[in-house]
Amino acid sequence: MIGKITTGKSFRGCLLYCLNDKKQESEEEQVMKNRAEIILFNQCFGNQKELIEQFNAVRQLNPKLAKPVLHITLSLAISDQLSKDKLMEICEQCAKEMGFEKNQYIAVQHLDTKHPHLHIVANRVGFDKRTVNDSNNYKKMAAYCRKMELKYDLKQVLSPRLFLSKEQRLRPRHDERKQQIRQHVQKSLKASRSYHDFERLMKEKKYQVVKGRGIAFIDEKKVYVKGSDLGYSLRVIERILEQNKLKPNQKAMLYHRPISGNKSLSVPSSTSKSNAENIHYRTNELSKVMHELIKPERDNMRLPDEELLPKRRKQKKY
Repeated sequence: MIGKITTGKSFRGCLLYCLNDKKQESEEEQVMKNRAEIILFNQCFGNQKELIEQFNAVRQLNPKLAKPVLHITLSLAISDQLSKDKLMEICEQCAKEMGFEKNQYIAVQHLDTKHPHLHIVANRVGFDKRTVNDSNNYKKMAAYCRKMELKYDLKQVLSPRLFLSKEQRLRPRHDERKQQIRQHVQKSLKASRSYHDFERLMKEKKYQVVKGRGIAFIDEKKVYVKGSDLGYSLRVIERILEQNKLKPNQKAMLYHRPISGNKSLSVPSSTSKSNAENIHYRTNELSKVMHELIKPERDNMRLPDEELLPKRRKQKKY
């Protein structure tokens, strides 16, 4: 289960979004009627107009609070088909975990998606004039989702590393989305000989490429992933593309490239050694060549320290 929590200023805007049909930008797209169903009322009642008036009336008990709206979205997997009673229990448990069980709130189920999709709109201002604390909201929401997954046998989702303990952060994690992006980056790099080709192939796979001091990728669901998190930083990608530009005969010359002096690398013939030994020898010699190529050069043109110091003016003798 994935939970998102935000705070806002307008009860009217939030309630109209949750209770009305979604506005479509194109007339060709199908519009689902009656997509929203209120499954739970708490300390409030009525239609959307009455709800807006009730929420705004209670918010006046603390007029200094800039953002009294608490909006929570709960998304379950397609396989997690629960009854309405179980969904109500999940919403009630969310109110207790987040500390607004005595405040005004409604729970709405949206029916326009294949997966169960819930919205909770709550008033942070209570009837006792106290305000629900919003500190560590993201951490609380992550802990609540993991708790519900175990209680109702839901599909488990990885929490962000920021909310994990030190021991949990050291455990290897398998992120299917990152793994898929990594595979697409690998395939695009193999078929590219320039950065333009690579970016074009990634866009064909419906990724947005963000290039600055580093590189990042955004998928169809607007998920932002850094290239360094995938093992493909901008520097690594540029190195791979430079190697792809080399012709096959130029790559073969790396095996015979001289390192220093009159020394040169000679590859033993396949007749004198077995194929396994030959491949091992080539790998070792190629790694030595690459080490020499990427080794920083020494600057022999450095000026003496005396020339860098300001020259003293000679005093005239009178």
